[in-house]
Amino acid sequence: MSNLLTASIGRKLLMSVSGLFLILFLFVHLTLNSFLLLDKVLGFKEVGQMFNAGVHFMGTNPLIKVIEPMLALGFLIHIIYSVILTVQNMKARGPQSYASGNKTSDVEFASQNMLVLGIVIFSFLAVHIMNFYMRMKGFITWEAGEVEFPFFGSMAKGENAYALVHETFKVLPIVLLYIVGSVALAFHLSHGFWSSFQTIGWNNSKWMPRLKCLSNILAIILGGGFSVIALAQYLFF
Repeated sequence: MSNLLTASIGRKLLMSVSGLFLILFLFVHLTLNSFLLLDKVLGFKEVGQMFNAGVHFMGTNPLIKVIEPMLALGFLIHIIYSVILTVQNMKARGPQSYASGNKTSDVEFASQNMLVLGIVIFSFLAVHIMNFYMRMKGFITWEAGEVEFPFFGSMAKGENAYALVHETFKVLPIVLLYIVGSVALAFHLSHGFWSSFQTIGWNNSKWMPRLKCLSNILAIILGGGFSVIALAQYLFF
């Protein structure tokens, strides 16, 4: 186990596995966020009912309470080992790699800028946690108000999480920050997804082109999805 934590390949493996785990979380999160736009489409009488029901489900589900600390650990592992490996790569390349001031022309943008993209995503994540998670969990005071919403065939009561999200996405600088963060996430995923499988060992000539194509599709769905939701809330709700 100690070799896994200290050897370069072990660190890459931990970063890759944690990254794939976080992608699953992103899909769950995007699904929940899509509820912000789908009330009328799915027959809910009032705007926000579906999202409030989703938040209530996530907040009261025992499984989610178990997954939350695992998710936090996944983020920490991914961030820490990303920084460690980036520093190691910089040291291994040495000062001569920066002498010309030009980056390798045949290497994709995302691959060259994974650390910068990670910093942008981390900044976006910090703002997201402060705006939503910390308030919804009661660490920061906000006047939620209690509302009713359909919940598995009956009516339930819970905090008006939709009001918090709706009010936040009426602030243009925050919407722009979300779009920038989502675009950075898209670029990060366009390289990170297939690179994770390459680290695991699934890097043969047959599957790698497919994985790279799938990486671009995931990047568009996740990065574009979060951007569209934030912008739609600002413009149309």
